[in-house]
Amino acid sequence: MKIITFICLALLSLPASANEPQFVTINGHAMEYQDQGEGKVTLLLEAGGSAGLVDWDPVYNELTKQYRTIRYSRLGNGNSAQIRKNYSSEEYADEALALLEVLKIEDPVVYVAHSYGAYIARVFAARYPERVAALMLIEPASEHDVDIMRAIGLEQAEKEIAQVKLDDMRNGMSNQYLDFWAKRPLPDYGQIGDIPVSVIASVKTYNDPPLLFFTDEARAMWGQLHKDWAESFPQGRAVLTDNSYHFPQRDEPELVVAEVHRLVEQLNAITP
Repeated sequence: MKIITFICLALLSLPASANEPQFVTINGHAMEYQDQGEGKVTLLLEAGGSAGLVDWDPVYNELTKQYRTIRYSRLGNGNSAQIRKNYSSEEYADEALALLEVLKIEDPVVYVAHSYGAYIARVFAARYPERVAALMLIEPASEHDVDIMRAIGLEQAEKEIAQVKLDDMRNGMSNQYLDFWAKRPLPDYGQIGDIPVSVIASVKTYNDPPLLFFTDEARAMWGQLHKDWAESFPQGRAVLTDNSYHFPQRDEPELVVAEVHRLVEQLNAITP
């Protein structure tokens, strides 16, 4: 793999304790990360939109007991440099690769990602398939969210989608949404190889759905969407939960940890 020349990598500081976040410089900006645990398998945890590495607090320490586990805050999030620019998921994926490069991680990782982070993980796995041993997506953001809404009620969906776009833009330069709304045609991630893939998706219903997307019908379609996507891979599996909403790692940390263990066991069974 050709080294990404436009990204400058250098250690910025050393922590007082191995338990404290550390920093590296990526493309001239400080990136916060944490690297703990030991083991044959390395996990890379990708947080959701606008979230930092604390997104993984409920499961991080448990995962470090068995695996080398890396979590980080994308530039603009957490305690990383608060830069403001139009980002694409491809740029975020390149910065994830840069972090692996500076940490000298050459073996393929098990990429665990939540929400918009799963969007980045899919792009990463498609762009750099040799760097990903297995993929685990938790409540993954999907370009087909709006398709679900339109299928339920086109006129109402268009009104709600327009308002969501306005709200996103009103919040400032929310890079993940700019990337999300702008992509056409929709990517299919056909470049992702035949690797173990696991998806955890919530089908829990809402008492008072704020949007068509949260109606009972949409919840069922959401679950089926991710089930079909995961099971399109020969080694794919979907876990549908009705015990948590968008943050299973907070509401059901034991489910997330158990699924990571299962995914690693699946990987070990096929890896010499």
